[in-house]
Formats: sequence, structure tokens, C-alpha cells
Amino acid sequence: MSVSASTAAVASPAAGAVRQPVTVVGLGPMGQAMVDAFLERGHEVTVWNRTPSRAEPFVARGAVLAESVEAALGANELVVLSLTDYEAMYALLEPASDALAGRVIVNLSSDTPEKTRAGARWVTERGAAFLAGGVTTPPSGIGSSESSTFYSGPRGAFDTHRDTLEVLTRADYQGEDPGLAALMYQIGMTMFWTSMLSLWQAVALADANGLKATDILPHAQETLGGLGGFIDFYTDRIDAGRHEGDVDRLAMGTASAEHVLHTMADAGVDTTLPAAVVDIFRRGMEAGHEADSFSSLVELMKKKA
Repeated sequence: MSVSASTAAVASPAAGAVRQPVTVVGLGPMGQAMVDAFLERGHEVTVWNRTPSRAEPFVARGAVLAESVEAALGANELVVLSLTDYEAMYALLEPASDALAGRVIVNLSSDTPEKTRAGARWVTERGAAFLAGGVTTPPSGIGSSESSTFYSGPRGAFDTHRDTLEVLTRADYQGEDPGLAALMYQIGMTMFWTSMLSLWQAVALADANGLKATDILPHAQETLGGLGGFIDFYTDRIDAGRHEGDVDRLAMGTASAEHVLHTMADAGVDTTLPAAVVDIFRRGMEAGHEADSFSSLVELMKKKA
């Protein structure tokens, strides 16, 4: 099925409200969830995917399958990319770059802030506006106002299309620098992956001692849920550069981290993660912070090892 260029908004028969047409490029799990949300809210949706069969369920619901990337770009002013990274963006858009002029490209792919800034320059040099996004929810959270996405780029483009983008999640605008959305996303992923690995480590220790994940679930929820209080306590101190050991000391923290490492070794489970934690603590001790708060490790982590 082919498409013709159309940037005019259409009325949603369900709500009687004006809905902006939108193109979605990339129909992995996240892209599929986005198309589903747009269709549910009455938007005209054009889709393109390298494997066209993924579009069939959405075409059956009224979406239009573009015959090419050029046709997908030409169909609507607003184009949402749901791809693996920026290399995938270049691979798809470079052969179709003549069709970029006048579009608003919203790239919700994950990548580094610097690659995002380079991608923004590449798109704008070809006549399109560019918004970067960092989606903080899995596909199951798309369509919920309780989920959020970081955006950065031209304020005018964001304001114009905010209502449409908030069909997907709540939109959290970070500023004009296109790299800011990617930065905030990667900050979140830094905490997420490390925290989840700590849970897997705890599950491995439990398993080695005859316990299942469900046996430690209440303890895990209470422990991880209580981190908010520690974050609140340390944030102002860190910003002020205050690491006095009035409530905790790195020497005590190091001993505790070593006890964790020894417990893992005794249980015969993988010690890669706790060994890395102990290494950071020991480097803090070697730097002379043994009497300071363990928050002093943040100063160590700001520098190259």
C-alpha cells in the first residue's frame, strides 16, 4: 500500500478531537507499542519496517504501510524513529535524505549523548528539525501517563508536537541541547542495570543457600525501596562537596563490602560484581578517605581510574 504526503491533522472519530498524523519507523517491540498507542488515540499512522509483515496487524486496524523509507518520511511532518541506535538511523535515512526537509524527526533510539548530538547535526543539515528522546519505560508502559520520556532539542518543535508525543508517555523536556535527553536516559540506565545486577547477585547467593527468589522478595523490596532515604540524605552533601565521616566512614564500608565478597566466595557464586565494588572501596582507602564518608567515593569516580 502506498502513501501520499499529508501533514494536515484529522479528526478522531472516537473523541471528536484533532489528532496529528504521525509516521513511525521501526516496528520492534517498542515501535509496535507506539503504533498501538497512536491508533488507540485516533491518530492516522504511517509505518515502515524492514520486515513488512510486522506491520500487518496495524494495517488491519487502519495504519498505512509505506512502500519505502522515502514514502514514510513524505507522508507526515512528524516522524518517530524507534531503532536500535544512531548507526541504524544513518543506514535507513541516508539513502532517503532528500525526503528529510521540512520533517520533524523524533529519534527515540538509545545511544550516547555525543552520538545523539552528531545525529542531530546530521538531520538538521538536511533541513529537518530534530528532537532526541530517552524512553524510561519498557514497551508495556507505552500509552500510560505514569511513564515518562526525556526530550531535548528545539523548544518550538517540542511545544508544537508535545500533545502528540504525550500519547506515548509523559514528556519531560530537558532543554535545547539534543544530548541532554540521552544523558538523562543513560544516567537512569546506570542506576537501573547496576541495581538489577545487585539483585541477581543476591538471588545467586540465596540459591547457593537453598533459598528461592520469592523467599528473599520482601527483604529485597524493603532494601531497594529504602534507598530513597539515602539518596535524599547524601545529595545536598555531595553537591556541597561535604564528605565528613560524621554518620558513616569509608573504613567501615570497606569492611562491610569485603564481608559481602567473602560471603559470595564461600558460597561458590560468581564474585565479579562484589569484587569490583571492593576494588572501588579499597582505592578510596588508598586515596586517604578512610575516615571520610563513603560518599567520598564519588570524587574518586569522577576521575579516570
